Amino acid sequence: MKFKQRLLLPIIAALLFCGSPFRIAMAADQPLTPSSVDEKDKTHWFDITDLGVEGKGWTDTEAFYHRLPAKAKGVVRPPVWSLSKHSAGIAVRFVTDATTIKAKWKLTSPSLAMNHMAATGVSGLDLYVKTESGTWRWLAVGKPSKQENSVTLISDLIPGTREYFLYLPLYNGVTSVEIGVPESSQLWKAPTRETGKDKPLVFWGTSITQGGCASRTGMVHTAILGRRLNRPVINLGFSGNGRMEPEVAKLIAELDASVFIMDCLPNVTASVVAKETEPLVKTLRAAHPETPILLVEDRTYSNAYLKKSSQERHRTSRLALREAYDRLKKEGVKNLYYLEGDGLLGDDTEGTVDSSHPTDLGFFRQADAFEKVLKPILEQQSK
Repeated sequence: MKFKQRLLLPIIAALLFCGSPFRIAMAADQPLTPSSVDEKDKTHWFDITDLGVEGKGWTDTEAFYHRLPAKAKGVVRPPVWSLSKHSAGIAVRFVTDATTIKAKWKLTSPSLAMNHMAATGVSGLDLYVKTESGTWRWLAVGKPSKQENSVTLISDLIPGTREYFLYLPLYNGVTSVEIGVPESSQLWKAPTRETGKDKPLVFWGTSITQGGCASRTGMVHTAILGRRLNRPVINLGFSGNGRMEPEVAKLIAELDASVFIMDCLPNVTASVVAKETEPLVKTLRAAHPETPILLVEDRTYSNAYLKKSSQERHRTSRLALREAYDRLKKEGVKNLYYLEGDGLLGDDTEGTVDSSHPTDLGFFRQADAFEKVLKPILEQQSK
């Protein structure tokens, strides 16, 4: 009888998974073999490097979870290189039938939080699940308490086989990340993204792009947009150091993006914008004649309505960006788009922690503003 049951299990599973694309793809593959087993609680652990992470633009990195290639060391400025060791934007999708999901991760820095950003955003993990309708919903957060963490993300789940999305720390690095499930459960690689939706949205920007000050790692606008638009995302936000440098622009031009989103204005003044915008666009366009490029103005400081210096900063940098954009368009540069900054955080001054860095509310509003521009661009590509 037991032998017959074992024979029937794959057939039953296939029948249950019919009708859902990711389930069909998953059911056709063998479940992964765990990288280690905890004999005490019978947890099977899976190293996420075996699952195929998203958010890495290069494979030839000095360490697996770095965001820039090894060759960038000594080429980009030291602060950019140091920040590229943060795992912002790196994430992993997987499928499991587990009712309990655990995680282990080792951080590169013992500094878990900042004075204006929670540890869950700086150094934590963030778990989402795909619903039957195909949308992503938040499910659990991995709270860091030390440099090496082992936590139960969630337990007592309603039984079912589902696809999950796990986001890594925004302002810390990791040396290892593992997902744990009970020995009675199985775990599969997530299905590959469908053709046409497999090229990443590539963001280059500042501390805001990197994720300051999201309360969870999946709440930065880049991650929100990835879920909404069903695209992988590469986050090249470098806190205080998104400065439109030619060295970084040349590296970014190596990537095969669905859209290049250039959002560096919060870190540069008008003189830099006027000097670097056109060379930046031409570097990208030389490598990618047709790929859309979106130029983004700086968000409006929340207290700028009473600060003349902030108002002048916005006026001059935005004018320089707009003039560069207009010159490029007159020269015949195609697929070049523009996003104004005034509406990025809303108009009620409630979207930041410090007038500059968004709260989750600010990031949600920013995602709304970006989506209005990016969605039509992506839809045009698919025609």
